[in-house]
Amino acid sequence: MTTVTEADVLRDALGLLKDREQVAKRLLDSSAKHSFDPDSELDWDTPYEEGKWFWPPELVSLYDTPLWQRMSEEQRILLSQHEAAALASLGIWFEIILMQLLVRHIYDKAATSAHVRYALTEIEDECRHSKMFARLIAHGDTPWYPVSRAHRNLGRVFKTISTTPGSFTATLLGEEVLDWMQRLTFPDERVQSLVRGVTRIHVVEEARHVRYAREELRRQMVTAPRWSQEFTRVTSGEFARVFSVAFVNPEVYPNVGLDKREALAQVKASGHRREVMQTGAKRLTDFLDDIGVLRGVGRRLWRSSGLLA
Repeated sequence: MTTVTEADVLRDALGLLKDREQVAKRLLDSSAKHSFDPDSELDWDTPYEEGKWFWPPELVSLYDTPLWQRMSEEQRILLSQHEAAALASLGIWFEIILMQLLVRHIYDKAATSAHVRYALTEIEDECRHSKMFARLIAHGDTPWYPVSRAHRNLGRVFKTISTTPGSFTATLLGEEVLDWMQRLTFPDERVQSLVRGVTRIHVVEEARHVRYAREELRRQMVTAPRWSQEFTRVTSGEFARVFSVAFVNPEVYPNVGLDKREALAQVKASGHRREVMQTGAKRLTDFLDDIGVLRGVGRRLWRSSGLLA
C-alpha cells in the first residue's frame, strides 16, 4: 500500500501552481497580440442590410416549428434581430456576474502573479465585451432585454455562495454554449456584417477565457475539499437549469407580433431546439464529466436543464 506523505502533497501543490503560472503567461502573451477595441475595430456607422439575418436562422428559437412555418421571411428575420438583442443582453448580465466572481477569486492572491494579472486582463476584456454588446443593441430598433427579476435575484445569491470551482463551472457554462453559436455566426454570410464582426471579436477573446477557466477548474476539482466539490456539482446543475431558461427571453415574441404562450410552448416541444442546445453544450459537458463535476444530484439537474442528453 502506497502512503501519501505531506511532502508528496506539497510537491503536487507546487506543481499545480507552476502550471497555473505557465498557462497564465501564455494567455497574457496571446492577449497582447490578439485583443481588439470594438469602438475602432468595427464600423458602427454602417446601416443594416435589407434581407440579412441577425443570427443564423437555424439558431433562432422557433426554427423548424409549426409557428415558424406560418411566419413570413420578414417576420423570421425580425425575430432573429430581437433574439440577437436578447442574447446580447443576457451576455451583459452574465459577464457582469463573471467579473465579480473573478475579482473575488483574486482578492487574496499575489497581485504580482501571472495568474492574477491575467484575471485582471480578462476583466478588461469583459468590460469591452459588455460595452460592445450594449452598443450593438442600441444600434438597432430593439429594446434591451433584461433577464427576469427571479434570475437577477438568483444571480445575486449565486455570487454570494459560490465556491471557486462553482464559479469557474458557471463561467464555462455561460461562455461555451454562446461561443459555439457565435462560431457558426461570424463566418455566415447570410448574417449582418456588424453582427458577424461582434461575434468574431468575442470568439477570439473568449477562447482565452475558456482556457483559463478550464485549467483552473481542473486544478480546483483536484485540490478543493470534498464538500466544495459536492457543492459545486449541485450548484452548477442548478445554474444550468437557470441558464437554459434564460437563454430564451419570452418578451421577444410579442415584440414581433407572436403569441408569447404559443411560442414558448413550441420552443419547449421543439426537437431541433433541444438538439441545438445539447450540441452547443456537448464540448463543455464532456469536459465536466471528465473532471468529475457531472455526478449524482448534479448530473440529474444537468439532465433536467435540457443541456445534457
